[in-house]
Amino acid sequence: MGQLEEDNKKLALAMVAALSAADEEWVAKNYAEDFQIWVTGSLPFSGTNDRAGALAGMPAVLDLFPEGLEFTVHSMVAEGDSVAIEATSSGKTVRGDQYSQEYHFLMRARDGMITMWKEYMDTEHARQVLVGE
Repeated sequence: MGQLEEDNKKLALAMVAALSAADEEWVAKNYAEDFQIWVTGSLPFSGTNDRAGALAGMPAVLDLFPEGLEFTVHSMVAEGDSVAIEATSSGKTVRGDQYSQEYHFLMRARDGMITMWKEYMDTEHARQVLVGE
């Protein structure tokens, strides 16, 4: 693994740490202008969004977890501009429900900036706990 992959893994870890810290400023600073996010499923927040949409939607998700949502990275694999990340999260929603999610994230980067974030998760659990369906 070369320096590019090592740098991208560090960026991926920093992104997950920023999500745990609800650090919207770090996220905004590290999303490339052409950033795109994609979330699996048919949830209200599923689908593809651009940088502006991703940043605008971030407070709504963070507000669901007044005590925060803690992410833990379990493994990462990097190749070229891509980093595959296996992670879990845990937190209590504003209603007091426990949210424990499993993820596979795929991050792409260019010149030290995040250009793409893909999020795969248990959408049924997200629907039950976050959407309330």
